Amino acid sequence: MNQPAYCPPRDPLTILHEDATVVAIDKPAGLLSVPGRGPDLADCLMTRLQRVFPDALLVHRLDRDTSGVMIFALTAHAQRHLGAQFEARSARKSYVALIAGHPSAASGTVDLPLIVDWPNRPRQKVCAETGKPAVTDWRVLRHIGAHTRVRLHPRTGRTHQLRVHMQALGHPILGDSLYADAAGAAAADRLMLHAEELRLKHPESGVALKLRARAPF
Repeated sequence: MNQPAYCPPRDPLTILHEDATVVAIDKPAGLLSVPGRGPDLADCLMTRLQRVFPDALLVHRLDRDTSGVMIFALTAHAQRHLGAQFEARSARKSYVALIAGHPSAASGTVDLPLIVDWPNRPRQKVCAETGKPAVTDWRVLRHIGAHTRVRLHPRTGRTHQLRVHMQALGHPILGDSLYADAAGAAAADRLMLHAEELRLKHPESGVALKLRARAPF
């Protein structure tokens, strides 16, 4: 399945935090975290950031159409330290999303293993036999007309995890061209998913670091 043509936004970098070893950015929706395959997908947050911080190193990624907090290392030690926190799942991530409909409960957990849907890449799918463990906690924030604003806490970091889990819950994220139905995909001009907060330990001081960028929707 093909995604829409890549037309990345030209927003200037929004720096949330900067010190000698890390820099955090509020990534805009529609911009790749790292280069894709081919010259038409070369523009990305990583290359833009390295024009300002030549030593910037990747730690984690966000989907192209997801906005929000990303942290980058400025030293190899910081990259290893931060990467280990993500690997150990001690880095705490909080997202905000706008989903179709109203869930029947105020909160819950989706525990469904995921794997790439090879014939329909880049789509992912639920598969009990070959999928990798994927767990998402969710909580209703408020209803907005026929839709619902929710907070999502992924315990794992699978590709498209929040998008597939909300679809499996029966309430896909609005503006999702891959997982929502036609009405849900057309209900917003962007994927209504934002990485609002990231909590982890600073790789040098060990002090708790809270990075936050308010959702633009």
